[in-house]
Amino acid sequence: MIDLHTHSIFSDGVLIPSELVRRAEVLGIKAIGITDHADASNLDFIIPRIVAVTEALNEVKHIKAVPGIELTHIPTSLIGPLAEQARFLGAKIVVVHGETIAEPVMLGTNRAAVRADIDILAHPGLISDEEAVMAAENGIFLEITARKGHSLTNGHVAKLAKKHGAKLVLNTDAHEPSDLITEKQAIQIVLGAGLSEDDFVQMQKNAETLL
Repeated sequence: MIDLHTHSIFSDGVLIPSELVRRAEVLGIKAIGITDHADASNLDFIIPRIVAVTEALNEVKHIKAVPGIELTHIPTSLIGPLAEQARFLGAKIVVVHGETIAEPVMLGTNRAAVRADIDILAHPGLISDEEAVMAAENGIFLEITARKGHSLTNGHVAKLAKKHGAKLVLNTDAHEPSDLITEKQAIQIVLGAGLSEDDFVQMQKNAETLL
């Protein structure tokens, strides 16, 4: 299994990156993205540190650790510029915190995200048909999430992705050890979203393309 959306102590996670990666490795996860929350205040602090620790871990671990960032609750006009800055600083995966129904995310975030140079629109809530079409056209992956609260709209996201040909990935959005899941649990979440085991296999292939 590949999990490209997790958090460490560099934002609101509880584990240092090394422990996060080790716990994921023990669960059989093949690759993990460390994508801490960021805005203009901390982007340049977080990314270089995640880059440094993932490079060191990849020298000795069997699991692949990938440096990334999750642009979170930022003004929509800043999504594009901050995504570019994140790439420059070394983020290999750029995630945008989508319009989950569990938080007061600024309206228009999904639309700005699918127009920007990002990789994953996380937990996009009640994403519209037009936004799903743009995600498909621009090669942006929509997320099926294991995260409580955010997962309430997994079925809607899955339905629109299938309807419009947008590609899906499955992530945990883990903040603490108990948020990490096994492949068996991941398949159950996919089935719960109205998808199939074949869809899970395809989602893993989609994640591999981001690596």
